[in-house]
Amino acid sequence: MMNSIRALALSMDNIRIKKKLIISFILVVFVPVLIVGIFLTVAFRQNVLDQATQQITNNVERIKKQTFDIIRMPIEISDKLLVDSRLTNVVNTQYDSTFEVVKAFWDYRDFRDYIQLYSEIYNIRFYTTNMTILDNWEFLKVTDAIKEKPWYQSAQGEEGIHWGYIGDETKNNRNYLSLIRKITFPTYRTNGVLVIGVNQVELNAMVSQEPFDTMIIDDHGFMVAAKNPDWIGKNIDDLDFASQLTDKAEGTYAFKYDGKPSKIVIEDLMPDSSRNGLKIVSVFTIDSIVSGANRISLLGFGIIMLSLVIAFILIYIFSSILAKRMLVLNKDMNKVAMGDLNVISHVTGNDEIGILSKQFNNMVVSIRGLMDEVSESHKQQAQLQLRQKEIKLKMMASQINPHFLFNALESIRMKAHIKGETEISSIVRMLGKMIRRNLEIGTRKIALKDELEIVRCYLEIQKFRYGNDRLTFRLEVDPTGQDIEVPPLIIQPLIENAVVHGLENIAEGGFVLLTTQLIDQKLRVEVSDNGVGISEMKINEIKASLHDMEEDEEYRIGLRNVHQRLVMIYGEGVGLTLTSELGAGTRITFEIPIGGHSFA
Repeated sequence: MMNSIRALALSMDNIRIKKKLIISFILVVFVPVLIVGIFLTVAFRQNVLDQATQQITNNVERIKKQTFDIIRMPIEISDKLLVDSRLTNVVNTQYDSTFEVVKAFWDYRDFRDYIQLYSEIYNIRFYTTNMTILDNWEFLKVTDAIKEKPWYQSAQGEEGIHWGYIGDETKNNRNYLSLIRKITFPTYRTNGVLVIGVNQVELNAMVSQEPFDTMIIDDHGFMVAAKNPDWIGKNIDDLDFASQLTDKAEGTYAFKYDGKPSKIVIEDLMPDSSRNGLKIVSVFTIDSIVSGANRISLLGFGIIMLSLVIAFILIYIFSSILAKRMLVLNKDMNKVAMGDLNVISHVTGNDEIGILSKQFNNMVVSIRGLMDEVSESHKQQAQLQLRQKEIKLKMMASQINPHFLFNALESIRMKAHIKGETEISSIVRMLGKMIRRNLEIGTRKIALKDELEIVRCYLEIQKFRYGNDRLTFRLEVDPTGQDIEVPPLIIQPLIENAVVHGLENIAEGGFVLLTTQLIDQKLRVEVSDNGVGISEMKINEIKASLHDMEEDEEYRIGLRNVHQRLVMIYGEGVGLTLTSELGAGTRITFEIPIGGHSFA
């Protein structure tokens, strides 16, 4: 095959450029565009189908959520009634007269109140084995016929919530989706079955808005709600695609519906504490989705073919015109290839070839300039390498072995400790720890507890310097956030600012408070002092300087460094917030998202 391509390329070398352009158009444009057109037509049709399938899947998910919102209220009510002592008393009291029963029913109005309060509930009834109770459509005595009902036997057989499309004898035996739950009364060693009917109107209103056939099916295959009202109450086995649902898990499946290629989307709804659940099913034919896409595809394909024919005619007309000018430009390029950098192309015009001619002239001039720059660049490179070597030598000369520094500090600490100077020994240990941490810290993030350790060492050292009368501090740290990663040295500069500048003119009673809190997936850090405070005008200057890269005032540099690092790491929504009042102290706060994601 490679030999055939090579032979074809060699044979093309002897063809005039006008014919070569025509052949190239056919091979490079006509055939690929035709292939791409067919591919795009198929891809467009498939994309429309995929988008429609995804939209229907989203609709089914929405129906699932709305259905759960409707049945959630019966679940919550059943949970309340499960431990309701008043219901226990009503059901298990042995009544001596009809008056006592009527009075008990009159006093217990919870069922009626729930029905009035929640539109999701259509009816509530309780089946009991207490034969002294009168049937009043809320409390019903268990009969032999009811005991034979499958839903009653399921409720008695398994604890938990059961769902079924069952008849309601209080509503002319009309079927409703109902919650069925056994309620046991251990004190009386009795039990009963609670049935809460879901409002059919709510379910029908929900699915009636769907664009395709959508239905909600119970565990036994009965359609409790459907877009097609004629399907409600029927079993799914009555429909011709029922076999397609057998043992199908959640997902999207292709099948035949009324002899047409179709798709079906299935979602399971299994509420908490339930022994069975519901299925949400949506069915649609593929033709109903892609019919419009097919028309658009045919129209697009026709336009592509017409454009190719017109393009073929135009390429034939202009190929001869282009060939002559391209040959002239090609001669000039050959001269440059031979090393003649004084060539100037005289091909004129503002079309692509004319622009190419101008660019060719500019290129020749640029090549001449680049050759001059290369020699100058070599000289500058040599000077730069010389300067880098000098800087490296100076850096090596200025380095201090950190082990010597730590060993010296440890020796001083041990001497002080042996002589009983425990305070000096402790301060020296903290100073060594603080220096070691600062040397070890790089650009990576560190745990908040490590940053707080540096802060604590710094405050202890400053407290030693100033004395207990002049400086005290407190760290109020949320223990749940100590492992959160933060940028290194992001809090210590704020503490240093509070001690050095906030308490600068405080003779005694200076106090610094650091607070960290986890609030709504954010870490909030606050540093406050009771120092001299800052005037409003000065505060405004400091806030303006936080974005100034040339500010050189010492305390502004520290605050600016922290502010700009926060903005660079977490985005514009994060930075320092300063509040202060003369004579009352200063407070600096910032909030960062947990996990390091930007607020922006």
